[in-house]
Amino acid sequence: MAGNLKKIELETTPQTPSMNKKKRFPWVVLAIPLVILAIVLLLGGILALSFKGIAGKAQLVMIDGKELGAAVKKQDLVKAKETLGKTRKSLAALNLEYNKVKPFEVIPLVGAYIRDGEHAIKAGFAGLDAGDKAVSALEPNADLLGLKGKSTFVSGSADDRIQTAVKTMTALTPKINGIALDIDTLRKELGQIDPGRYPERIGNTVIRSRLVLAKDVIENAANLFVNAQPLLTNLPAMLGEPSEKRYLVIFQNDKELRSTGGFMTAYAQFRFVRGKAILEKADDIYALDAAKSKKFSAPPEILKFHKGVYELNIRDSNYFSDFKISMQKFEELYNTTSGHEKIDGILAVDTHVLVEALKILGPMYVYGREFSADTDKRCDCPKAVYELEDYSSRPVGYVRDARKDIIGVLLHSILVKALGVSPSQYWGKLFQMLITEISDKHVLAYLHDTSAQKAAESFNMAGRIMTASESAAVLKYREGNGWDYLHINESNMGGAKANMFVTEKVTKDVTINSDGTVKTSLTVDYKNSYPGSDCGLETGGLCLNAPLRNWVRVYVPAGSKLVSSKGTQAPKDNQPQPMTTYDSLNKTVFEGFLIVNPLGVARLELTYTSPVKSTDGKYRLLVQKQPGTGDYEYTFKITGKEVKKVKLQTDTELVL
Repeated sequence: MAGNLKKIELETTPQTPSMNKKKRFPWVVLAIPLVILAIVLLLGGILALSFKGIAGKAQLVMIDGKELGAAVKKQDLVKAKETLGKTRKSLAALNLEYNKVKPFEVIPLVGAYIRDGEHAIKAGFAGLDAGDKAVSALEPNADLLGLKGKSTFVSGSADDRIQTAVKTMTALTPKINGIALDIDTLRKELGQIDPGRYPERIGNTVIRSRLVLAKDVIENAANLFVNAQPLLTNLPAMLGEPSEKRYLVIFQNDKELRSTGGFMTAYAQFRFVRGKAILEKADDIYALDAAKSKKFSAPPEILKFHKGVYELNIRDSNYFSDFKISMQKFEELYNTTSGHEKIDGILAVDTHVLVEALKILGPMYVYGREFSADTDKRCDCPKAVYELEDYSSRPVGYVRDARKDIIGVLLHSILVKALGVSPSQYWGKLFQMLITEISDKHVLAYLHDTSAQKAAESFNMAGRIMTASESAAVLKYREGNGWDYLHINESNMGGAKANMFVTEKVTKDVTINSDGTVKTSLTVDYKNSYPGSDCGLETGGLCLNAPLRNWVRVYVPAGSKLVSSKGTQAPKDNQPQPMTTYDSLNKTVFEGFLIVNPLGVARLELTYTSPVKSTDGKYRLLVQKQPGTGDYEYTFKITGKEVKKVKLQTDTELVL
């Protein structure tokens, strides 16, 4: 039986060695991130060591840079030249150290910050290149410009040195162009750095805001020089090198404010020969009017707002808000006067320029009177201003041959004093003062030469109303590209010298509508805190403070609509009258009239809408200052909330 039993064999699956072992965790999965982490730590270590070296080199650059800044601030040309070399060496050392981290630009996130550093270093070298060229350009004229350092020409008279300097300027034009190119490179490199990628602060240290502020300061300074380049290039020709030039210099009395900066009270005629200014004649503006060979009908503006004036006189011809257009009207009348000579342009200055010059030069004595910048208690104004008004405006019992010729004599005396001493004593300060006065719109220019006029407009010293075709390179404003606009232009139409006593505060409250358009509530508050003057002819009083008869024009974007206005009145009977609307100079204009009495107040209120549409959600505004005005306070609000308050010293752009 056993033999009948079949052997049963069970099939079994052969076991592999792995099946005989315990399951293990797949450590190989972690191997990849561990290797990556190790690489990151290694790179981080390398970066840390590199950045430690970079930080040390950067600290040295900062130290040298501060020393350079101090030399520039002190106007020490010799020290500036020395520290430029030191700063370049320390920046080169920083750049060499920085090259160690450039290979890591390919790393995401980190690469952007490394590239920012590269842009900053390149900007630094461009700035130093510009500095070297500037020092080289300034060295021959160090004495003339009032800079510390050795001048290569110190002998001869002041006139001789002026003429030498003007000749030198022509040779310096290529250097000016080179400086402009370097500064433009600096500006473009810094433009590649985005402050938005940096944190607002690290601990208690503010980061992002400081970066934004630093970029803005450098950008504005760079823009100023680059845009001044055409003016600097044209300056020798404007000063009579090689061909002489003749200009009228008009004195605008800003205490009797008019459209372009003040009542045109006197003029002087200068001829420039290779930089030397030769006074040919100076006279009262009334003398010009008396010399006209024909009469001109008064325009509607004069008939409507002036008091008892029925023809257009030269002294009232600056009634256009745009200086160029006003001067073209001035020339139309001037060319009819007997004895007039061909001129190459017109310059205008106001009392602010006179006072600032006297602060530098000290008191001047003309016709037995002292003219100084000290405050005179009789008007709470500079003594020079009071003496001018007293001499030219007080009624007397005899006829003055030239009622306001004193201004021409005073301007000539200032030139004689400025040019008759060592250039280093006054010229540097006067030059810097002049740049400030141009910026603040107390000096204006209208020039016949096309390139010179374009240069003046580029530098914003031509008194133009900004439009799509008329714009200054120093401004970012571009009409029609989402920019709001405001220019308040006022004229004292027979109110004595009341602008000396009236203060103004402007509030602009905007609401940005859902369609992107803007609604504005504009308020102008006027206040005269002084008692009225004795304006009686019989008593012989000096009539300074009288009721201000104020012709007001508010320039806003084209297409704006006036919703309401309050505070204006009819100029003839003083009855309440709303503002009128018309178009001028590619703007919409709201026009009206009001009176501000001594010891009185007045308020102008208007509401209007403007077709201004932002493309990026930001509100942009250009406020153009009227020439001749003081630093009026402007408050800006968005939907009732105050966002900015400024003293309007010059044309001002806001991005809110």
